[in-house]
Amino acid sequence: MLRVIAAEAERLGFPFSSDRPTGSLLATLAAAKPGGRMLELGTGLGAGASWLLAGMDQDARLTTVEADAAHREIAVRHLGDDPRAEFVHADAAAWLDGYRGPGFSLIFADCPVGKFERLDEVLALLEPGGLYVGDDLDVPADEPGRQAMVDGFLARMRSLPGLRITLLDWSTGLLVAARTTRATA
Repeated sequence: MLRVIAAEAERLGFPFSSDRPTGSLLATLAAAKPGGRMLELGTGLGAGASWLLAGMDQDARLTTVEADAAHREIAVRHLGDDPRAEFVHADAAAWLDGYRGPGFSLIFADCPVGKFERLDEVLALLEPGGLYVGDDLDVPADEPGRQAMVDGFLARMRSLPGLRITLLDWSTGLLVAARTTRATA
């Protein structure tokens, strides 16, 4: 399925799909959470969701949120038959405003919300022992304004109690955090 999604991304000129190293990490982390609840903010065309689903067991569940209806429909076309996945068409901030469900054992923030915006609210949804992944932290030279956002995100993550953080200087630049204590929202 990943090849099909990658071909669709290339055809559409969509450069934001999770690459193979990030995807492999997502699958591994999802496999470490049997029966877990996964959240992806920013479905895109479904590459990240495909990797998460590949690592999940049959009892695990994925909620993936995408604001762009056309992108979401592509992901649903390729992955929508999987009963473990729920594909939500909503702006991630609006979804956060309305979400009242249980916490998550793995959160993949693949859009500004949950990384550069509303980070504390997203982290409040992370269960003790849960894992958080943020990607796209390497800043291209042609996006100098983005560096301040990344620096702010990293400073905030380092300042929060109850998280064990590792920066991975590969792929697109990743941060993985584990919740060590219950969040205080």
